[in-house]
Amino acid sequence: MSYEKWLYENYNIQPEEKRWIDGKECFKSGEYVYFTISIDNNEIIYMEQAVVAYYLAEDYYAHMAIPISNNQGEWFTVFQDTQLMVVQGKLSYREITLSDGKLLAEFHQIGNAYGYEPKAISSYGQWKELWIDKVNTLENHLEQRARETPSAYYRLVMDVLPYFIGISENAIQYIRESEQEQRFYEVDQGTIAFRRYTNQLIKPIMWPMELVYDHPSRDISEFLRQHILNKDPGAISSNFLNDYQAIRPLSVFSWRLIYARLLFPIHIFDFLEWNLTSENDDALEQFKQLLQTQSEYEEKLGKFYNQVEVDCDLLQIPVVHWL
Repeated sequence: MSYEKWLYENYNIQPEEKRWIDGKECFKSGEYVYFTISIDNNEIIYMEQAVVAYYLAEDYYAHMAIPISNNQGEWFTVFQDTQLMVVQGKLSYREITLSDGKLLAEFHQIGNAYGYEPKAISSYGQWKELWIDKVNTLENHLEQRARETPSAYYRLVMDVLPYFIGISENAIQYIRESEQEQRFYEVDQGTIAFRRYTNQLIKPIMWPMELVYDHPSRDISEFLRQHILNKDPGAISSNFLNDYQAIRPLSVFSWRLIYARLLFPIHIFDFLEWNLTSENDDALEQFKQLLQTQSEYEEKLGKFYNQVEVDCDLLQIPVVHWL
């Protein structure tokens, strides 16, 4: 059975044309586009994301895509021995009047008002443990792959891996010390967030599988990280953060979490993880470019608190001095 026939028989969807949105293959039908997710035995994760997506879509974000049930009222349907979930999205090209900072702050306000704290998609208060597990797991997988498929790419990876493990240990220690911080506000409570925030709020479609539940500093730091990596001259400027704080003032605890997350080299680990599961002929050159960017990234991070006008001495906020 073709995919198009499967969609029609199980969901009464008649695909009209294929489209690519945010690198995802979708099928257009009427005013909607449809995308499928392979479940891979993580039903509870996708169901929690579905509930959150419906909450956001109902009253707040028309471009929030939502999972839909099949003709039997079930959320998952088998296609070619794979269990799939179908997601329906409506392209939304709307005028954005708020700044990036205020847009994200409003999203966090809405997410904070969500009445149920998810469990399976929550990372709130768990960064230290999750980072330790990520570093250990990735190190083991990379060492095994380097032995099994030696190449110039994996030789370079193994050469620089100890350095990034060292940076990670610094970030983990910073989080460990920050957990003792008592200067926090109500805005430090958990909220709906994104796995990696890359301005999804202004994109034509937001996808439910990108949703998590976490401290709002997760999205703030990932927004800043992308701008630093893209060599935006105003990457760590006070404008974005001032606009955010006009709605949601940041506590000392929040500042420490933002700094710790920027210190943890998640962008490096994301690249390494992705290449473990993909065939990327340009991996070596791409990794070399990422390493070149890293020195500039660390230089900007070393000036972080000064650029965002936070007085570390006055507030007694520790910094990493090797940056």
